[in-house]
Formats: sequence, structure tokens, C-alpha cells
Amino acid sequence: MLGKFFGHFEEIAGAVTLAVMAVVTFINVITRYMIKYPLAFTEEITVSMFVWLVLIGASIGFRKNAHLAMTFVYDMAPPQVRKVFFFMANGLSVIFFALLAWLGSTQVWDEWSLGVTSDALGIPACVYSAGIPVFSVLIIIRILQSSRDIMRERAY
Repeated sequence: MLGKFFGHFEEIAGAVTLAVMAVVTFINVITRYMIKYPLAFTEEITVSMFVWLVLIGASIGFRKNAHLAMTFVYDMAPPQVRKVFFFMANGLSVIFFALLAWLGSTQVWDEWSLGVTSDALGIPACVYSAGIPVFSVLIIIRILQSSRDIMRERAY
């Protein structure tokens, strides 16, 4: 049961995030056209959650090995070269998201230590930024899991 939850964590988190974004945006539309009073905080929430949603989608793509790729050269290469390409691509992806996690955590720490708050709601800005390092680490985990499965099957 717990393994199934963690196996589909991204779908659950993505659905909840998208639902919150839709409800908040819908409320803003209603207040803007019915009451003539737009809610300023809705853009703050939806933009931040959109960043989270993109990272969640990237995690799903890596988990399913369904991310966009240009495979023309890869498909034409002999199996040993494909293996090298496979390790290079996954290694560079891990390095990229590790760097993103590091820089994101630095941003979260800076916002926390400086006491930066959001303009509309006055929420600590680090709450919005926390998704960047958290989901970057999740993406790294999914890259490594997918790589492990592909290496077991020798399906480079």
C-alpha cells in the first residue's frame, strides 16, 4: 500500500496542485466579474504552484522514461555507444537537478534568514520556493530509479 502511494506520489501531488490552482483562479474570476474586486493574492499562488506542477510533471516523465528526447543519433549508434549516451544523459540530468536543488535550497535559506514575505499574503516566501529543492530531489530519485530499471533490463 505504501509502495503504491510512493509509486504514484507525483500524480496525487499534481492533481492536488492543479485542483488548488483551478479553484483559486475560478474564485478570482468570480470576484473580478461579479463583485468587480479582483483578488491580488491569486496570481501569487497560481504562479508558484505552476512551478511546482512543472517539476512534478518532470518527475513523472523521468519515472516513466517518457521525457522528451532527440533520439536520432542515439538510435543510429551501436549498442556500446548507446550505453555511453545513456550514462552521459542520466549523469548530466542528475547533475543539473542536483545543482537546481542546491541553488533552490540556497534561495529558501536566504529567504528564510532575511525574513522575506510575499507581497499579497505576507506568507514567508520560502514556502513558495521550497518546492524547487524538494521536487528536484524527487526528480533525482526518479532518474536513478528509472536508470536502475533500464540497466537491469539492459534496454539502453
